[in-house]
Amino acid sequence: MDLAIRCRGLVKRYPPDVLAVDGLELEVGRGECFGLLGPNGAGKTTTVEILEGLVAPTSGEVELLGTTWAEAGEGLRARLGITLQETHLMERLSVEELLRLFRSFYARGRAVDEVIALVSLEEKRRARYDRLSGGQKQRLAVACALVGEPELLFLDEPTTGLDPQSRRQLWDVVVEERRRGRTVLLTTHYMDEAERLCDRVAIVDRGKVIALGTPRDLVARHVGQEVVEFQAPLDPIAETGLADLPGVQAARRVAAGWALTVDRVHLAVPALLRHLERRGAPLEALSTHRATLEDVFVSLTGRRLRD
Repeated sequence: MDLAIRCRGLVKRYPPDVLAVDGLELEVGRGECFGLLGPNGAGKTTTVEILEGLVAPTSGEVELLGTTWAEAGEGLRARLGITLQETHLMERLSVEELLRLFRSFYARGRAVDEVIALVSLEEKRRARYDRLSGGQKQRLAVACALVGEPELLFLDEPTTGLDPQSRRQLWDVVVEERRRGRTVLLTTHYMDEAERLCDRVAIVDRGKVIALGTPRDLVARHVGQEVVEFQAPLDPIAETGLADLPGVQAARRVAAGWALTVDRVHLAVPALLRHLERRGAPLEALSTHRATLEDVFVSLTGRRLRD
């Protein structure tokens, strides 16, 4: 695979005793939309800041677009587009003025009008930055990252706190960059975002990659097709008895009760109801849903992404 990103044994320690990244290994192919998925504090942002050349690693190797920061730092900066978790631009400049400023930093790039249209800010092109909504500011930040025509685009939690319409508009931008053959590294803790946009995802926890693959493969490998969650008195129920029910692949305790991963929900639910009735455990709540990357994370760690 022709790689856009390769890192080996990446470690980042902060004094006195914080281990933010713990031997992380990662490879991202050119033209791929790759997701780093994990809870807040998992090490995603620190990893991305190291890749972007903003933070020096304690140890490990990083290679971007076939070179390193030590070998070609200035050249690399012209080939990257970066959107940070929080972006603060000059408040009294308009959308168009800010984009013309960022475009002037690059020897080559995209037309300002083209980028404004790409992020759906045509009606706000003359609006000052301090008059924009949160979603409009975030789309402008992405536009500033795109105006230099980057080969590799970093988007760190680009839709956190945005309304659903703004999230969808940014999704469309990522889809367009994929279509144009650009490489995108996206960090997120939104399951639907990763499943919709990413060719592959790495699930990160406590500074390590704990699972890697396509969203569909990860769900199939670690969880199954469906999840049945229910609440009932815990004393009469044993994990082994639940796991042995027809159609059930695995059972685990969750905060509010139990979660069953199943491949045949039409067999599992009736069997579960009979099982609870035999043990005198009245059902208090029951729900089913298709398995997601959230369920993969819970299966691997016992915690939810937002815990």
